[in-house]
Amino acid sequence: MSAREITAVAPPVPAPAAVLELFKPITWFAPMWAFMCGVVSSGLPVSARWPLLLGGIILAGPLVCATSQAVNDWYDRHVDAINEPGRPIPSGRIPGDWGFWIGVAWTAISLAFSSLLGVWVFLAASLGLMLSWAYSAPPLRLKQNGWLGPAAVAVSYEGISWFTGAAVMRSALPDWRILFLAACYSVGAHGIMTLNDFKAVEGDSRMRIRSLPVELGVDNAALIACAMMALPQIVVVVRLAAWGRPVYSATVGAFLAVQLVLMTRLLQDPRKYAPWYNATGTSLFVFGMLAAAFAVRPLVGG
Repeated sequence: MSAREITAVAPPVPAPAAVLELFKPITWFAPMWAFMCGVVSSGLPVSARWPLLLGGIILAGPLVCATSQAVNDWYDRHVDAINEPGRPIPSGRIPGDWGFWIGVAWTAISLAFSSLLGVWVFLAASLGLMLSWAYSAPPLRLKQNGWLGPAAVAVSYEGISWFTGAAVMRSALPDWRILFLAACYSVGAHGIMTLNDFKAVEGDSRMRIRSLPVELGVDNAALIACAMMALPQIVVVVRLAAWGRPVYSATVGAFLAVQLVLMTRLLQDPRKYAPWYNATGTSLFVFGMLAAAFAVRPLVGG
């Protein structure tokens, strides 16, 4: 085969802008915020460990989260051709098998980078990356199940990131109260992930992805999402009070009260108001996370 024929057959190298779009930087906020909550909850000052702090932020967002986005877009390319044909892979801006190999390469880079931050961070990153692949790739493809798919994302984005932030600071297994908060907010994030499924009901139905809106209907799925978001926060409010942190308990409770009011509008038309709720109610959810992190800081510090 001539050089000219090879050039004609080989897919072009994707543009850096297309790769960056594939990584979806806007999605990095959630795990980076949860990571910072973990840092705050550790009770330790950041001044002596700022290189590890910076490394953890890079790991949570531009590495692990970006990997999950690339892997998901590769295995969702057929669904995206229906729901969002302008995305980098279905539009052809990430041609051939480039999407797959970008996911593989970024997985390897993430693992290598995490090993520099300590054994607990490496183990957490490994679990997060395994969940990323299990969520999107066959044979497991957890996203085809409306319960397991959001759970995998919620644990990765919230629980593991929170754990990683505390582990980076302490270079050890975090205090059980930190793990408790990370678990609670992981459960709450399950509801947030369900809201994100409302925009893809038609495509999910055609591709037999059994999201909760597809399986239960949009209205029932919205009720479940609201319950999943609210109940763990109630548990956090109660536990913070029991731990002798009444001001922080009241703060998280106030954030939750406003969310409950906003949920009444969300439930009127979930598909219409889900993006609006993500910009309002979800913001209050993450502010509550930070308040809870500050609440346990003096309890576990030192």
